[in-house]
Amino acid sequence: MASTTSSQEYTLCQPEDTLCEIRMYEQEVIIVPVLLLLSFVVILAILLLLRFCPEKAHKVRPRNTFRASRGPTRILNGIDAPPGLNALEGESIALNFSPTYSTFASSVRGGGREHGIENPAFGNAALLSARDAPRQRLPEKFKLVTSLRGSYALKSDSRVSLYRARMENRNVVLHVLTDSASETECQSFLGFASFLSQLGPHPFLPELIGVVSLRAPLIMVMEELENQDLLSYLWKCRQAGPDSGAMTERQIFTMASQVASALDFLHSKDLIHGNIKARSVLITQMLTAKLWGLNDVYTRNTSSLNYKTGPGQKKWQAPEILANREASQKSDVWSFGLLLYEMVTLGEVPFAEVPVKELLQFLQRGKSLKKPHGCSNSLHSIIKGCCHWKEQDRFSMAELRHKLQSGEKTGNDKTVLRASQPINIQHYLQEAGYGEAINYTIF
Repeated sequence: MASTTSSQEYTLCQPEDTLCEIRMYEQEVIIVPVLLLLSFVVILAILLLLRFCPEKAHKVRPRNTFRASRGPTRILNGIDAPPGLNALEGESIALNFSPTYSTFASSVRGGGREHGIENPAFGNAALLSARDAPRQRLPEKFKLVTSLRGSYALKSDSRVSLYRARMENRNVVLHVLTDSASETECQSFLGFASFLSQLGPHPFLPELIGVVSLRAPLIMVMEELENQDLLSYLWKCRQAGPDSGAMTERQIFTMASQVASALDFLHSKDLIHGNIKARSVLITQMLTAKLWGLNDVYTRNTSSLNYKTGPGQKKWQAPEILANREASQKSDVWSFGLLLYEMVTLGEVPFAEVPVKELLQFLQRGKSLKKPHGCSNSLHSIIKGCCHWKEQDRFSMAELRHKLQSGEKTGNDKTVLRASQPINIQHYLQEAGYGEAINYTIF
């Protein structure tokens, strides 16, 4: 017997044999096909998992996430989020399946009145029972969940319900997407949350505290601003009483400076707000003003071709927008001047005597806002400086902030502004250009 180990060939052949047996053992012939087969099985298994895994988080990730900053980000629970954003869910629930539960929204639609105004979207803010609020569907950090009181704010969003809650020893507001929302609405909801997180913190923008983005119901958790919207607060200031607010000229300058700071922050990121008005400003318990209405900013930047202004915005829009030209940062300055008018008149509609359809012609004739009763010359000069017909003649944000800061130092802090009568809601809606069908809900 002879062997050739170099080729791993073993033979039993003898030189005189006419028939012999040869056996070859090559490792490559066995190992390579096995490795190829295993690779195919692994790839097939991964593809099947991606296809049939019930937790397809990418389904609800916003496809058009706006990145306002270039800081470090990480993927967090379905949205792009910077480090530090509070993830509130403890488990992942697939959102592409039809939910088998109802959110606690349906149990508090009891109607009720707030300051004599129908608020069909809110109950009486009674504490929800365990049966009404399925706690197994809410993160345990949320305590004392109650329906949010109605206010004078006039924007309605039937997809989102709002609730007060306690979380980590602070009051928060839960923006809860209804369980009937479509996948597109889920993407829009989470896209807005991602936009807020990427926008970054600012002292005069409402704080996004956390997001529930992978379990149902989808929730955005915002800080609570106890006095709610500025329009509501201004109307309270119109009457003296234990529940009324107090607005002085200096307070106007202070709040306006805070809103201008937030607006300047948005402009620094090449964003146009497009809806500056009292209804888009929220007020804390300490009377700090924070600019809101950011959903319109997000929508305009992600779907600008399909964006349409809502009813009741035209009275605050600059002439170039009324003429269907492109908005600019100076368009926000125009609207800011009308915000000052709202503040000094305690919530009256600017150009109240002019129908919406005639407003552009009214402005083309060189007409302007009348000086409100009780408005100082310094405040009126700022309003006029914001509301010039030509964009280049309006204040820049730097000039506007300087004027407001100067007025804050010299403004009257003794005389409290009052009005002779409360606002008539029907007249307000007509003057502001809203349609007849209005739901009175906050934000």
